[in-house]
Amino acid sequence: MAFRWIDEQARARRRAGLVRTLRPRPAESPLLDLASNDYLGLAHHREVTEGAADAARTWGGGATGSRLVTGTTELHTELERELADFCGFEAALVFSSGYAANLAAVTALAPHGSLIVSDAGNHASLIDGCRLARGTTQVVEHADPEAVRKALGTHDGPAVVVSDTVFSVDGDAAPLAGLAAACREHGAGLVVDDAHGLGVLGAGGRGAPHAGGLAGADDVVVTVTLSKSLGSQGGAVLGPARVIDHLVNAARTFIFDTGLAPAAVGGALAALRLLRREPERAARARAVAAELHARLTAEGHQAVRPDAAVVSVRAPSSEAAVRWAADCRTAGLAVGCFRPPSVPDGISRLRLTARADLSSAQIERAVRVIGGTRP
Repeated sequence: MAFRWIDEQARARRRAGLVRTLRPRPAESPLLDLASNDYLGLAHHREVTEGAADAARTWGGGATGSRLVTGTTELHTELERELADFCGFEAALVFSSGYAANLAAVTALAPHGSLIVSDAGNHASLIDGCRLARGTTQVVEHADPEAVRKALGTHDGPAVVVSDTVFSVDGDAAPLAGLAAACREHGAGLVVDDAHGLGVLGAGGRGAPHAGGLAGADDVVVTVTLSKSLGSQGGAVLGPARVIDHLVNAARTFIFDTGLAPAAVGGALAALRLLRREPERAARARAVAAELHARLTAEGHQAVRPDAAVVSVRAPSSEAAVRWAADCRTAGLAVGCFRPPSVPDGISRLRLTARADLSSAQIERAVRVIGGTRP
């Protein structure tokens, strides 16, 4: 029988308590949401939804083709220009997802004969980019510039260092200054994924590279997603114009993929403009994360101090994490549940995402539910 091996893998997942299921949500939910990545509370903001609707009415429901054929609209280039300006880079290129943007950046900038130095805690999209690239990958200890420096010292050819700026599991920040210094000592490029930094870190939410003084550097390339702080969909690569031109000509997830739907472009552009007008949203998201962490640790939970808007709470086991998240949902609170293989250290946890639009009363309610359902 074809695919018989699937049944054994399914049984193994059930035994390990690692079965994942889809749970469709309604348009309006009574749950208090600490599970999504809507850090600035913009996914349902009227200006953002109107921007998406106006774009769909003007440009149609889809991009109609790849970016190099018919899939690039004037709206795409407008978003790219404003995104690059906001984050402090020379140019930007929009992709159909943040995942596609990461695959593009890593594969196109690590040709045959190059070395890729990848942080052990990197997101799956960066890991897959390393797997697909023609260069050789060396995985190094998490957030360790000295390990990066040593790895680069073993290679004489082109090299690139790849890291998240804010790691999605525990919400800790990468040591960007140390990574950049190690890269510059060896003439390597630095590619960082700022999915969880854009809209939260830096002046007015301009991102972790901007906060670290790396924006606009000719040896730094940044990927972002439009689906978190900007409440839309899609991704982008930011960097020197010559790097962006190279991606247009070499990145397979750009050349062979249909362009991002106009509605997503319009929504992201509206969110970006709103963030320019209301830069305090970034600081509020960080403040909510800090308050969540302080209240949870005061209650005796093992929570990791957040560097951005992700708050991680350790669970005793994968089974306990699943039960804990389910009990929270029953009590009216939606939280993330991260288990192996999504967590590199094998430790299951609840993952909470702070939102700029959460009130103190909602934070108090969330802490009360998490404490009341603790296994």
